[in-house]
Amino acid sequence: MSDSSKILTSRRAFIAAVTATGLATSVAGKAKSRASRQEPRSTNTAQTFVLVHGAWHGGWCWRDVRSQLEALGHRVFTPTLTGLAERAHLLSADIGLDTHITDITSLIDYYDLNDIVLVGHSYGGMVITGVADAMKDRISEIIYLDAALPNDGETMITQGPERSPAVIEQTRKALEGLAPDGIAMAAFPPDILGIPKNHPGYDWVAQKLTPHPLKTWLDPIQLENGGSLDLKRSYIHCTTPVLPNSSFPYHAAQVQTDPSWTYHALATGHDAMVTAPDELLAILTG
Repeated sequence: MSDSSKILTSRRAFIAAVTATGLATSVAGKAKSRASRQEPRSTNTAQTFVLVHGAWHGGWCWRDVRSQLEALGHRVFTPTLTGLAERAHLLSADIGLDTHITDITSLIDYYDLNDIVLVGHSYGGMVITGVADAMKDRISEIIYLDAALPNDGETMITQGPERSPAVIEQTRKALEGLAPDGIAMAAFPPDILGIPKNHPGYDWVAQKLTPHPLKTWLDPIQLENGGSLDLKRSYIHCTTPVLPNSSFPYHAAQVQTDPSWTYHALATGHDAMVTAPDELLAILTG
């Protein structure tokens, strides 16, 4: 069997394995937003945004959101995590979750950033949770965009609803099947990520996606300070369509009943920064 056939088979196995976990818990009701007890951000004050991309992506994916934020006078950073996009030449088996957390904490330190609005998409939720744990005093608000929301000791594949060890192991094997070299997982096509094939950004995204370091999904996060706890925090759930077999509907349901969160439902696919940049901008600056 060729490598491409193995990857395609592994993609199917991964989708089947994750489906078995029951991660795609549906969130009942119409798309809505619920304000928490926290005060809204001022739209008249320039902010510093750090936007962290998800798996297979790079800083490039924030292009439209970044340009609009900057046009409004905000300062915006869109770093690319090690081993991806224009940093793909740095890809190695040693790149783990801590590498990506350090990418962002180093950027914050180097540019001496404070009062940050820290945003993480998808896998980027793992990264920003680790950053928040390490640099809580630098962050004014943290926003999870259809993103992982881990507890201490969890990995990208164990965060979310409780599952049996057997199911977790099945998912891990399926992920390893996406990385026949043992280093990086092949990317899914954009339509799996919620970008319709007839969308003008489909080909752009398809050309930009790069393999993602496998180890980052298997490393447990270490949280000594409660992660995002005690920060002003929001969760944006992309609902049309919901990303298949993900933990994000589970997290959305959790935060809707937690008064320490602000919840937003966004009627677009998982890659909202591509498919609904205007609507996402309105939430980020609202």
